[in-house]
Amino acid sequence: MTRTVLLALILLASHSLPVRAQAPFDMTPERPASDAPIDGWTGDEPASRPVVETPAAQPPEAEAFKRYLLPNGNLDLNGETAGLVWSVYLTPQQAATGAKFNLGYQNSIFVAPEVSRLSVEINDTKIADEAVRSADTVSDLSFTVPRDLLKPGSNLIRLHADQRHRTDCTIESTYQLWSNVDAETTFLSFSGSEARGFRSLDDIRAIGVDDDGLTRFNFVVPALDQPSTTIPLMRLAQGLAVLAGMPNQSFSFDTRSAAEAKPGELAVLVGTPAELQPLLASLPATASAGPVAGFVEDPATGSPVLVVSGPTWQAIGAAIESIVAPTDVNGPAVRRDVITTQRWRSPDAPFLFSDTRLRFSQLGFKTEEFSGRRFRTDFTVGVPADFYANAYGEAVILLDAAYSATVVPGSHIDVYVNGNIASTVPIASYGGGILRHLPINVTMRHFRPGVNTIAIEAMLESEDDKLCAPGATGSETPRFALFDSSEFHMPDFARIAQLPNLAASAGTGFPYGRSLDPTRLYLDRIDADTLSATATFLGRLAVGTGHPIPVETVASPTSIGSRSAIFIGALSQMPDTVLTQMNIDETSRTTWGSDPDGQDGVNTEAALDAWREKLSGGTFAGWIAAFEDWVKENFDISLSSLRFASVSEKSFAPSRETTLLVAQGASPDGSGTWSLVAAPTGRDLRDGVQAVSAQDTWGQLAGHITTYERGTKTIATVPINDFDFVETQPASLSNYRLIAANWLSTNILTYAVLLAGLGVMLGLATAMLLNNLGRRE
Repeated sequence: MTRTVLLALILLASHSLPVRAQAPFDMTPERPASDAPIDGWTGDEPASRPVVETPAAQPPEAEAFKRYLLPNGNLDLNGETAGLVWSVYLTPQQAATGAKFNLGYQNSIFVAPEVSRLSVEINDTKIADEAVRSADTVSDLSFTVPRDLLKPGSNLIRLHADQRHRTDCTIESTYQLWSNVDAETTFLSFSGSEARGFRSLDDIRAIGVDDDGLTRFNFVVPALDQPSTTIPLMRLAQGLAVLAGMPNQSFSFDTRSAAEAKPGELAVLVGTPAELQPLLASLPATASAGPVAGFVEDPATGSPVLVVSGPTWQAIGAAIESIVAPTDVNGPAVRRDVITTQRWRSPDAPFLFSDTRLRFSQLGFKTEEFSGRRFRTDFTVGVPADFYANAYGEAVILLDAAYSATVVPGSHIDVYVNGNIASTVPIASYGGGILRHLPINVTMRHFRPGVNTIAIEAMLESEDDKLCAPGATGSETPRFALFDSSEFHMPDFARIAQLPNLAASAGTGFPYGRSLDPTRLYLDRIDADTLSATATFLGRLAVGTGHPIPVETVASPTSIGSRSAIFIGALSQMPDTVLTQMNIDETSRTTWGSDPDGQDGVNTEAALDAWREKLSGGTFAGWIAAFEDWVKENFDISLSSLRFASVSEKSFAPSRETTLLVAQGASPDGSGTWSLVAAPTGRDLRDGVQAVSAQDTWGQLAGHITTYERGTKTIATVPINDFDFVETQPASLSNYRLIAANWLSTNILTYAVLLAGLGVMLGLATAMLLNNLGRRE
């Protein structure tokens, strides 16, 4: 019995050894009795016992940094061929970091994926060429950017779509083709935290946009309410706007810490060390001794913060100058060769001041062959603020193109200027053809100061399209070609400015950008909303003129006199003289933006007058209006041109729906120009200025009054009836001749009377001459 038990114990001990060898399943090691580290373990157990060490804790992987790319938010690529070329500025750290290109898009259900392509190029290197096949939802495409392809500074990006219809071969069907590139999911993604930081002041150009295509500068200024800070802050805002060069910029001001910075945003802290200490503990040590301008990292978010500081506000002004000074190279005395547009459209628009010929290759166009039905491309040029050739002038496109034998008469080539049809050339022969410098006259009626977009569209009909055999929409046989040897010819045009003219201010910052004296700036109050609106408006003017506009604030409108000035604030706080000069109804001071009776906004007296007009003279007035429209459509003559003298401006009252008003008029003695930016409240002022400063609305400013309605997001203009000429060029007979030609083309009744008078004078002179000559009986 004892022997049996002893044998059983031996067998049990021998079987227990393999079980202990399975201990690695328990990943937690036994802790030593002493405080010695595990690596120096010297416990009582044998040294041969395996010890399982806990893996060292790995730091969390840094979140990838995104640079959103689309400069105007979502991008619509419409038609059979469409694209956009623009540049993105990268810091040296971003260019050196590995990047991925992510593109999100959704297309029309009519797009045939087997023959439609979407391509991406960076710095003229194609990184993607994909089939367009995302009709159901937004698809994300991700591509690794080849190393060394990105470079510090500007990088050219090209998106291009070739799209064909699934089943339809008509020109009308091409309008059903579109691909929407989603701004939120289109970005460059950089790994690591280095790409997020800014090192030098030049990196301000890399601020970029957010996922809506917006660029925001968030100022934090503890001493914001001090009047002495306004001028340097406006100077800094304009300099940042010119440095960034983005199309949709806005500025906000606060006295407390800014919210967490997001892509497309930059926090700017301005103040003395004592003022900034509660907001940012890691101020440069030299800020207490002299001016400082540079970047620090926000310890909470890791985002770059631009700090502008110094022991006094005079020193802060010097620090601001270190940032803004590089933007003064295009001062009032310097004539620019281009208008900078590359951040939303590349290349920059060439500035044309006189007779100029440009090849399409100089305008960014490359020779292209096209196999579809509707071909469209465009380019941009700039004209100065004193452009005066809208009534008679014609530019010329010298077209080098070719069309195949399949193209039949009925096809045509159209030219558009700023979205308005300017010329049409029919294709009237069979058998194809090559066009060598075919002159296409382009009326300059729709040109405006600043950047102008000229589009060429070829509508190509074919007998094969009527049959529309299966697979015909995907044919790759070219039927049209446009060559980059084509030219755009801008002739000499009249040069004289008109005031008021909001289009000139929006396009080139005229007249404030040309003034050597500071523009007087009157603000009804100094608060965050008013300063935000002012900085956004001045920043937009600075981008248009190419450099910051010097301003000085005035506390009282009486100190302005007749000099040029800008008035910003609530309309109710504007001086009486300003409303008089702008022809704004005085009652708007109290009625705009208010509804004291709580009614639905219908004015009883106005409604009764309107009904009386409808019932009495409405029919006759309708006939007159219809006749005027017919004359305008068929003969391009308006009743406004059938007058001898200018009509005085009518008093203007903004509607209740209007939330912002921008007006321009002459100073009391006519020697200066006054501009007014007003709203019912400070919040309306801030939001309204931000809305009209966007790229797609800023170009709509025109006339002598422009209004904006927040509810409908619409812009309305009041045309100029009475204006003054302002000479901008040295006196010359050739310029006066061109000015007279445009003025007489605008005032055709005066031209007709002068022509008839000259005819009568010629007849009388001939009769007198004949009476004194010849044989007499």
